Amino acid sequence: MVITASLVKELRERTGSGMMDCKKALVQSDGDIEAAADLMRKSGAARADKKASRVAADGAIKVIVSGDRKLGVILEINSETDFVGKDDNFQTFTDGVLQVVLQQKPVSVGQLANLDIGDGQTVEQARQALIARVGENIQVRRFEIVESDQAVSSYAHGSRIGVLVDSSGTAEMARDIAMHVAAVNPQFVDQNAVPAEFIEKEKDILIAQAEDSGKPPEIIEKMIQGRLKKFLAEVTLIDQPFVKNPDQTVGELLLTAGASISRFIRYEVGEGIEKKVEDFAAEVASQLNS
Repeated sequence: MVITASLVKELRERTGSGMMDCKKALVQSDGDIEAAADLMRKSGAARADKKASRVAADGAIKVIVSGDRKLGVILEINSETDFVGKDDNFQTFTDGVLQVVLQQKPVSVGQLANLDIGDGQTVEQARQALIARVGENIQVRRFEIVESDQAVSSYAHGSRIGVLVDSSGTAEMARDIAMHVAAVNPQFVDQNAVPAEFIEKEKDILIAQAEDSGKPPEIIEKMIQGRLKKFLAEVTLIDQPFVKNPDQTVGELLLTAGASISRFIRYEVGEGIEKKVEDFAAEVASQLNS
């Protein structure tokens, strides 16, 4: 069968793959476009498997809040490079996955992978197709769903940082606090939320530092308590100076407004993923010497 340009074009539009890949699949399937599409899906899955070991530490964070502000979603999807993270195909996929989470409320990334994202594809099939299209490892890393009796607000710093805040008070104030969380990165809402083991770990560090000072034990104890108090103020949201008005703490702002915060979630692209550091000078030198 003659493989026409219009047939190649139709398969390309359907799969998003390159022209030569589409032509090859059509030749292998003797011009059967349905069989060619299935063949390309299988090929995409194989390519995805090959790329799965490559570190994906870039990408995008997305946040969305329902119209009634009772439900919020934060999502991280990773790519290998910032270039692909900004690609329209990647962004479209990420927005699609975000809508799936918002509407279907999966309980895990594994469950999410098997949900319908549209066009007869699951999230996993769409991920594999995207890998075939952009040539990088793409991973749906994590998401969280916040359901609130109060109201959910969000803030996104581009696609690099996203925040959800569950709070009472005005939408404007909640957004300002979400922006504060994005900028300052508190670890806990207040000191009651700090785990005992977290405090003990920090206290051990402070004890070691204080003992090196050579001061008497009673002075060391006061030093430790003072430094611990300062440390806890630095890592708890309500004790931090408010980023838009450092003369008051976030807690003072909430008290004045008669509002409260139940929780917040902050994602930053690639946090906790060990990135490969490229030494291009060493790589070039190695090639010259080989």
